[in-house]
Amino acid sequence: MTDPTSPTTARTGLTDTEAVPASAAAPAGRRPVAAAFRALIALAALTGIALDTIDSGDLGRLFSYFTIQSNILLAIACAWSAHRAWTGRPALSPRITGGALLYISITGLVFHFVLSNDSSGFAMTSQRTPLESIANHLLHTVTPLAAALDWLVLTAPGAFLLRHAGQWLLYPLLYLPFALIRGALLDPGTEGRYPYPFLDVDLHGYAGIAQNAVVFGLAFYALALTLVLLDRVRPHQRALRNRISPTGSSRLK
Repeated sequence: MTDPTSPTTARTGLTDTEAVPASAAAPAGRRPVAAAFRALIALAALTGIALDTIDSGDLGRLFSYFTIQSNILLAIACAWSAHRAWTGRPALSPRITGGALLYISITGLVFHFVLSNDSSGFAMTSQRTPLESIANHLLHTVTPLAAALDWLVLTAPGAFLLRHAGQWLLYPLLYLPFALIRGALLDPGTEGRYPYPFLDVDLHGYAGIAQNAVVFGLAFYALALTLVLLDRVRPHQRALRNRISPTGSSRLK
């Protein structure tokens, strides 16, 4: 979600705000397509959350899920980025956009490969109401794919730095004690006491949870490093601009 608007960005892999002082940054130009697409991503995330809220009898439990929290973060980042693209302001820092991309990617991958996979040992399959089914699709499939598409098509490569991978993990690391402390404060047997089976102390004990945390933490770090690597090797959007315009002089909007 870092916009390909600055020559400095393309050369150094930094955003405008990181590469040069704010006072020296040139106006980036309005990017209406990027703004509209990011607004739609934010709308999809907020719609899914709203539908889940309508169908939920326990908002505390609902908002304890990483799925909901990551979609809130994505909605904020996309809405903010859409505003900056529409008004021609420099792109958001890749620390923000890359973090939002990583978290929503975690949401989509864990859901489809772990929570919806009966062979994983951590499946969470249950009957859903029509509203829950729509929300589930929006929050676990639509927003992760849309965020990935925005990153691949509407941003310049090379903005993610190696140090970002470690910085992005701060939120997932903080989510672990949040989930465990919340569960410890609730009465045993409370529905949804622990948000996910791999964090359920009643099932695995704290030693088992620590083991699960290490495995998932390493997987999340590997995913973060993969995003950084892919961001460095993917082609620049200049090629796409040249295919649209023979002169290659106009920016992709």
